[in-house]
Amino acid sequence: MSDLMSLNAWQPLADHYQQIKGEHMLDMFARDTGRFDNLSMQAAGLFLDYSKNRISNDTLPLLVNLAKERDLQNRISDLMSGETVNNTEQRAALHTALRNRSDRPVMTAGQDVMPDIRRVLSQMSTFSEAVRSGQWQGYSGEAITDIVNIGIGGSDLGPQMVTEALHRYCKPNLSLHFVSNVDGSHITKALQNLNPATTLFIIASKTFTTQETLANAHTARDWFLESAKDKQHVASHFVALSTNRDAVTAFGIDESNMFAFWDWVGGRYSLWSAIGLSVACAVGFERFEELLQGAHDMDLHFQSAKLTENMPVIMALLTVWYVNFFGAVSHLIAPYDQYLHRFPAYLQQLTMESNGKSAMRDGGAVAHNTGPIVWGEPGTNGQHAYFQLVHQGTHLIPADFIVPVESLNPVGRHHPMLLANCIAQTEALMRGKDRETLAMEMKDQGASDSEIKRLSGHKTFSGNRPTNTLLLETIDPRSLGALIALYEHKVFVESVIWDINPFDQWGVELGKQLAKQVLQEIEAGKSATAHDASTNGLINCIVKRRNTLA
Repeated sequence: MSDLMSLNAWQPLADHYQQIKGEHMLDMFARDTGRFDNLSMQAAGLFLDYSKNRISNDTLPLLVNLAKERDLQNRISDLMSGETVNNTEQRAALHTALRNRSDRPVMTAGQDVMPDIRRVLSQMSTFSEAVRSGQWQGYSGEAITDIVNIGIGGSDLGPQMVTEALHRYCKPNLSLHFVSNVDGSHITKALQNLNPATTLFIIASKTFTTQETLANAHTARDWFLESAKDKQHVASHFVALSTNRDAVTAFGIDESNMFAFWDWVGGRYSLWSAIGLSVACAVGFERFEELLQGAHDMDLHFQSAKLTENMPVIMALLTVWYVNFFGAVSHLIAPYDQYLHRFPAYLQQLTMESNGKSAMRDGGAVAHNTGPIVWGEPGTNGQHAYFQLVHQGTHLIPADFIVPVESLNPVGRHHPMLLANCIAQTEALMRGKDRETLAMEMKDQGASDSEIKRLSGHKTFSGNRPTNTLLLETIDPRSLGALIALYEHKVFVESVIWDINPFDQWGVELGKQLAKQVLQEIEAGKSATAHDASTNGLINCIVKRRNTLA
């Protein structure tokens, strides 16, 4: 396909950017008293205010023209209907089918995937209820008190983020632990206070060959057998989320305790599948279904809403606006809710693994910037850390502020203070502080003219920093599902505009391949010569040190 800058819709946008790039949002609000009403919307229980963006009434229609020229509406239809949207791996990307709450069949390669999806959901329901009720017992006849989810990437980030976000709904006396890092310290710390007789392990690996996950799984099994002794007891303490039946059974896991998922489920989109088993165990299957329903609500909106009234589309087009015209290279996610403290990390993988690409769908090199760096931490902590750079730094950093209107823990004045800080930050980023305002404030405090002049360069800032604000009624399973699906679809729309494939991740593979060779060399304890001078030198330093310590 054509490069972005060669599209017919590009030049009108480029001309428009030149016209408004210097305009301040304060002036835009002053000219248009209806700006907030015109540039805000609701969908699937979420409210989006995007009025604090550097756009005029003409910007969005011009961006939509870009989307139309990329045939976005048909691409959305292809995604939702099971077409081969992952062109490099020649398969569909049917995470939306996993949360399909309708009777509508979803076809791919001539087959309806919904019967298999419903079968696995039923299996998850039965299993999670058995664990939660105490019916599922360990080798000593005791109920399960702790669940350790062993995975990596989407098999860890997704369920961990959701169980943290829905902590208020988790079953008391059933603790969840997540292990992903191959660093032995991670699993050692997770296991150190657990009782093998009451611990259940969920091993999440589609192929059951992922190096880090299998290393942690074998360490967990060794730890368990130190107490349980009999290998037959593995079957009542380990379950697998995988498609590799032979490897799973060879590990000692009963085939009936293997939960399937499919090659059209990418890891970063997999929490809706059997990968969400730890979530179902933690919050109960009914609430897991509410999570699916919230995502399905957003799917329906995404599929049916006009492009100009489509929340994921609007958010994606704004990202394109800042990345490809303003030169923004990063995007801040600022959730003002402690339960969402893992949400920025989850979005890092979703966004950067999906759209961190430099090849177009046809394999040619892109001539424009693609996915931004995504980062963030919960408010209000961020205000006392990196917000200084966002306000006064030299980089333009668009930001999404996410906050629930109602707290699940209404203690004292805490939540009104949280809300006030969230909204005030978006206003401050937009408004800034000019020299005249600063001079008035400092004079009121008794400062001299010379003191005002000395500090004016330090205490003024331009504002005009763009933000979106997303309001949720509260953090519950349904609103969380809608929020996650919103960003999934946002990432997809961005990929369509940039003409890249968001469903592969070839950049991850080279490091994995090289690590196998380096591992052999380190464990052999001999000098390495097969690499570049730096890599050989590092391996040899490590080998020498390990041999000295042996």
